[in-house]
Amino acid sequence: MVKGTPELIAQRREEIVNACEKLYRTMSFKDMTLKDIGEVVPFSRPTIYNYFKTKEEIFLALHQREYDRWNEDLEEIMRSHDALRPAEIADLVASSLSKREQLLKLISMNTYDMEANSREELLKSFKASYGRSRENFGRMLEKFCPGMSHEEAEDLVYVFFPFMFGIYPYSVVTAKQRRAMTAAGVSFRYMTIYNITYNCLIGLLGK
Repeated sequence: MVKGTPELIAQRREEIVNACEKLYRTMSFKDMTLKDIGEVVPFSRPTIYNYFKTKEEIFLALHQREYDRWNEDLEEIMRSHDALRPAEIADLVASSLSKREQLLKLISMNTYDMEANSREELLKSFKASYGRSRENFGRMLEKFCPGMSHEEAEDLVYVFFPFMFGIYPYSVVTAKQRRAMTAAGVSFRYMTIYNITYNCLIGLLGK
């Protein structure tokens, strides 16, 4: 049982997730350890174990926070518009994901390991945020594409969400990867998160 007020517990969890987020900008998931995170938080490393038992649980919380932020973007799109054409939907969703590079980076990771090494109650909380994003995307299609049936909207969600797993590795390419592609003689068109997302949605929604 974690001791402290709900506010303090939430603050401590946020500080741990913030430390993970800071390190993730320069370190890989594989290389990062709880010891690394413990050197960034403003309290002793053993305190981390009161809130998270594994590194994977911290990353899962970071992943959940990123879905929550994207949900806010999707809900704002629905609040701010009464009607949208397909190209406008594609533009707004592509713009929202352009701001969520970290979400796409986390999605492209091995989520099986992350989920397998997290307690079920934390996984349930994460799945709620993930599920909310699917529901928001479906609600957006129902609102702005009235001619689309529920089954068609659901099919589109099941195409687009798996597609999101590949957006980050196709749009964020390192110098090393570019050199390897050139040396291998592989033709490759470098595109932004916006371009890849927009083109996919235009293909799914039609112009």
